[in-house]
Amino acid sequence: QVQLVESGGGLVQAGGSLRLSCAASGRTFSSYAMGWFRQAAGKEREFVAGISYNGGNTRYADSVKGRFTISRDNAKNTVSVQMNSLEPEDTAVYYCAASLKWGSYYWTRTSYMDYWGKGTLVTVSS
Repeated sequence: QVQLVESGGGLVQAGGSLRLSCAASGRTFSSYAMGWFRQAAGKEREFVAGISYNGGNTRYADSVKGRFTISRDNAKNTVSVQMNSLEPEDTAVYYCAASLKWGSYYWTRTSYMDYWGKGTLVTVSS
């Protein structure tokens, strides 16, 4: 089992940057694909960025391509997402999630993630 704790959320002006981090417990972190998802008020949770177990494969939602970068450090049991050129539309609660399923088809979809953090709020002001 994996426990996930997000950090780094906050208030930022449009055009600014934030870096979210997720710390994972457990000795098998390197076995999991990891993803970042977000949920804006009144909307469904959606995929943002994902990374394979060894960091060799990444995926991004079209809305964040070129602005967000996901990375992981298996030695430190952490996964991060660097968010640049933030827009008010990026305002949401951001969740870190882990999946034991191999293949980006799975770890880019909320229904296939096995573990979730509690989320961290990102607010982008215009």
